[in-house]
Amino acid sequence: MKILVSIARWIVGLLFIFSGFVKLNDPIGFSFKLEEYFSPSVLDLEFLAPFALVIAVLLVVFELVLGIMLLIGYLPKFTTWALLLMIIFFTFLTFYSAYYNKVTDCGCFGDAIPLTPWESFYKDVILFVLILILFFNRQYITPYFAKTSHRWIVFLSFMLCFIFAYYVLMHLPVFDFRAYKEGVNISEGMSVPEGAPEAIYDYNWKFISNGEEKIVTTSGAYPTVEGEFVGVETELVQEGYTPPIHDFTIEKDGEDHLQEILQEDKVLLVIAYSLRRSEAEGMEKLAPVIERARENGYRVIGLSASGNELKSRLDKKYDLGLEWYFSDETALKTIIRSNPGLVTLRKGTIMEKRHWSDAEKLNF
Repeated sequence: MKILVSIARWIVGLLFIFSGFVKLNDPIGFSFKLEEYFSPSVLDLEFLAPFALVIAVLLVVFELVLGIMLLIGYLPKFTTWALLLMIIFFTFLTFYSAYYNKVTDCGCFGDAIPLTPWESFYKDVILFVLILILFFNRQYITPYFAKTSHRWIVFLSFMLCFIFAYYVLMHLPVFDFRAYKEGVNISEGMSVPEGAPEAIYDYNWKFISNGEEKIVTTSGAYPTVEGEFVGVETELVQEGYTPPIHDFTIEKDGEDHLQEILQEDKVLLVIAYSLRRSEAEGMEKLAPVIERARENGYRVIGLSASGNELKSRLDKKYDLGLEWYFSDETALKTIIRSNPGLVTLRKGTIMEKRHWSDAEKLNF
């Protein structure tokens, strides 16, 4: 049993540390995921949405430190109880998401390892079994270091986690696992390779034959059936290849200008997914950067999912003089974890991404 407990202890501890660190690297991304869970269509806890970022930081710091506590053998009773309660909650959450298809990615490992809802649930079931082994055999969780050092290790872990969280919140994630990381060419990211698998569908054709409803399923061809055709429903059998970038548009007056922008030699994108939620301090920093970019031959455009009236009002307030375009809010949140944020392009290739607090560091 000691060997089994030791194996479970290392697997659970390392998974909690890895999962916590990946999310701590991008707490804003995790807060977006929590907002999905808080929405009326999932848990209907909208009153928690304004506190999503605070909850995200506290949750991932606790998750990471809990993994460390398990590995060093600190307070095994408290640690195993906390692990058990957390995994019960998350197992319920991932099952609910998977069964009702509410959230397509649980965010367990951030953008580093995307999991489908059912994969997330099965992962939690395995963790649940391992944590049960630890819970009922906690007497075998012996400390690896002197007990006097445990409190200092845990205290230092908490402090380092909060310092790291503050750093990435005031700058950008240290490790960028998203499709829009620096060095990526957007056009190439949107392309479908030759020979990539295509989506496979079944077509359920509905007819009325001899006064009875009849359904004929084919892979696409219209069936030869005697009777009156009523309708057809499609059913996805196998998903096809989805390019890493597939939801990005740059629209104005109902037209998509994405390809036009991607052909430009030098472009500065000023991104504010929601101007209502943009940080005022960040908006105040934009004007000098925009002017410097134009002096260096950059075409400067603004991207936001907000309405034209708000764009115009804030443009005047902060003296930006921007050419504003519309883009999907989710796509803009994915591109950069800053509101506002700055991205430079060269022929569609992402050269640099900066948080508004680092606006003056942009290399033009």
